[in-house]
Formats: sequence, structure tokens, C-alpha cells
Amino acid sequence: MSAELFDPWSAEFVARPYPAYAWLREHAPVHWFEPSRQYLISRHEDVNALLRDRRLGRSYLPVASHEEMGRSAPPAYEEPFWTLNNNGMLDREPPDHTRLRRLVSQAFTPRRVEALRPVVQRLADGLVDAFVAAGGGDLIAAVAEPLPVTVIAELLGISEADRHLLRPWSAAICGMYELNPSRESAEAAVRASEEFSDYLRSLARRRAAEPQDDLVSALAAVEGLSEDELIGTCVLLLNAGHEATVNVTGNGWWALLRNPDALARLRAEPELLPGAIEELMRFDTPLQMFERWVLEDIEVRGVSIPRGSEVALLFGSANHDPAVFSDPERLDLGRRDNPHISFGAGIHYCLGAPLARIELASSFGALLAKAPDLRLDREPRWKPGYVIRGLEALEVSA
Repeated sequence: MSAELFDPWSAEFVARPYPAYAWLREHAPVHWFEPSRQYLISRHEDVNALLRDRRLGRSYLPVASHEEMGRSAPPAYEEPFWTLNNNGMLDREPPDHTRLRRLVSQAFTPRRVEALRPVVQRLADGLVDAFVAAGGGDLIAAVAEPLPVTVIAELLGISEADRHLLRPWSAAICGMYELNPSRESAEAAVRASEEFSDYLRSLARRRAAEPQDDLVSALAAVEGLSEDELIGTCVLLLNAGHEATVNVTGNGWWALLRNPDALARLRAEPELLPGAIEELMRFDTPLQMFERWVLEDIEVRGVSIPRGSEVALLFGSANHDPAVFSDPERLDLGRRDNPHISFGAGIHYCLGAPLARIELASSFGALLAKAPDLRLDREPRWKPGYVIRGLEALEVSA
């Protein structure tokens, strides 16, 4: 066994990355990976610390040009994607990130999120009722995907007639977050960025003129938030909130179905559900890797990492580190000490985490209550993406 096991373009690795992570943690916790020109960071302690280290950033452009960092500027045709991406708070650093997060928090309040709880539960119940009435099918297409898309659409104020556009836009844009995306993926992301930006710009201007009870109206009323920043924020909410929630649901049910004792325990002890959701996020992490740029020279485990380098923080590996989690390869729905980092850490900790937890509790709870005989029809296949990792489908009978 060796570092060659880490092969993010291999279907076998994507299906089962955890043995490679174990080797990296033990033998090469800071490993230079030439194909993507990144340092792989695999131990929980290091990943957690680097997420909070201000010598690293999601972007280097606030402090240096592409040339100063020894990098080439992206191709000109990708400009619509990068404009959209760079206007979301995830790729901003202080003081810009601090300002943007404060402004967005004025509209995306805990009260607004909590008010969605009955709406989310109603939507989850309806989707699961229809799924059970049909005798089952693809759990991802029938329940996991429509729930968060509908919730985000309700939150933003996007009409039912337009909601079918959101999932394809999100999938195309997120294709750019994979390692070394192809020209085809980049062009699809650019088209989606242009179309989604145009759609949201039009919606924001209508809401500014005639406000309604939705997040776009609330954001349009926030003084100091530019139109481009509003658009970047809305796209980030869709992509980050939607993709992760879909994959936690699919990966989580696949984990439960292949661990029937754990599933039986959860059915018998439904009060375990909140902690079980945290364990499912740890056990099969939806976002396997989070990338950061090194803005000042650092040293990790005796390895010098120079300014201008990129580090790949392996969330999936950190969440299986035996130095932090006892018996990490076991799905333990009663796990008490569970400092997983699936929502990140530090200033970029996921703003949508409370909403994601509401959605997951609603859908898992509804399926546990309404589909007591849920069973697997065929073993699922993983989508080819590694960074945002999820199943193509999960065929079950209900």
C-alpha cells in the first residue's frame, strides 16, 4: 500500500477512499500530490487548525496577483464563473468576508431559518408519502434532491414555474470545484453562471421595487450589499446548501442500509436522530476536500509549505482519524464525542448549517416513520466527482 492509492479520478477510489486516507494519516500526513499540485493534509488536528489559520485563504487575490503567486490567470472565457464565484462570501477573506457575512446575516437570520421548520417538515412528509405510495424508487431523485431545492426556492422566493432550472444550474457550477475540471465542465459552469446570474439580477430588481416575504427581498434591502454580492450569496446558498444536503441524505441512507443493526437501533430509538445525523455526516462526508491557498510560508508536521502553494484539506480523512474518533470505521449512531468538520471550521463555518440540520432531520425522520420496511433493490454507483461526493441513485423498495 502507498500514496498511489490516492486517485481522485478513479471510480474505485471514489467508492472507497478511506483505506487511502488511513495510509496517508499514518505514513504521509502532509503529502505533495503532483497531479493536482497540492499538499494533501489528512489528520484531523492539522485540518482543523489550518481551517482557522489566517495565513491561509480561500482566495489569494486580495493580497497578491496571479503572477505574484506564481499562477496563471484563468482563461478569459471563464470570467462569468469567477465573477459569480468571487462575489460569494466563501471566497472572500477579511475584512471583506467579515463585512459580507455580517450583511447577509441581517437577512439570513436564525428566526427566518427557524420559521422554515414547519414548511420543511410539510414538504418532507409530502415527498415521503408519495415515495411510499409508489412503492419506492430512486430515493435521491424522489426525496433527497427535491427537498433542499424546494426549500431554497421557497427561501429565496423563486416561483414554482422556475424551480426546475435550479438543480441543473447548481450541478453545472459545482462541476468547477472538482480537481482539474475539463474544458467541457468549465464551459457548462460558465453557461450556468451567466444564466443564473441574469435570472437572479432580474428577480432582485423586481423585489427591490416590490418587496415580498423572501430572502431576496430582504437582501435587496440590506444597505451596503451590492447587486453582484447579492447574486453571489444566493448562488452560494443554493450550491452549498443543496449539494451537501442531497449527498448527506443519499450517502447516509446507503450507510444505514448496509449497517442494518444501526438502522434497527435508530428505528427503535428515534430520539437518537439528531446525533445520528451528525454521525452520518462524519461517516461518509459529502464534501471530501476543501482547498486553501497559502498566503504566508507555513510548516505542517515538519514540512515547509511555501507561499503560493495550495493545500487540500481532506475532510473525509479528518472525520475518520482514530486520534479523535474511537473506532472511526464503525457507524455509531450513539456517538457522543463527534467533533466532525463536515461544516468546516473558523470564519468560513457553514452559514447554512442550521437549515441543513432541519432539512436532514425532517427527511430522515419522515422516512423512518413512514417507510419502516425500506430495503435496498441494488447496490448504488457513485457519481464520478470526488470533491463533492455522492451517489448517482439509490434504488429502494418502500
